[in-house]
Amino acid sequence: QVQLVESGGGLVQAGGSLRLSCAASGRTFSNYAMGWFRQAPGKEREFVAAIKLSGGNTVYADSVKGRFTISRDNYVNTVYLQMNALKPEDTAVYYCAARIWSTLLTGNEDYQYWGQGTQVTVSS
Repeated sequence: QVQLVESGGGLVQAGGSLRLSCAASGRTFSNYAMGWFRQAPGKEREFVAAIKLSGGNTVYADSVKGRFTISRDNYVNTVYLQMNALKPEDTAVYYCAARIWSTLLTGNEDYQYWGQGTQVTVSS
């Protein structure tokens, strides 16, 4: 089993920045892929970004390319999402997810473990 705990959410003005963290514990996960997803009110949960823990390859949703950066620190089992130039449409609950294979996929169904989520609110 893998436990994921997100932190770093909050309220920020448009144009501001936040950094989300996802701390993983439990089963060793050096060969996993990790992803960030988000769910806005009344919408389905959508893919944001993903990273291979071994090698660091990344993939991003078009809506966040150039503004968000996903990274990892394997020594402390933590994945980060640096969010810059935030927009009101980025407002959502952000979820961290772990995939037990290293291929970078973007579907909700491709990830086996999920955190509880952290709220990000961007005011205009």
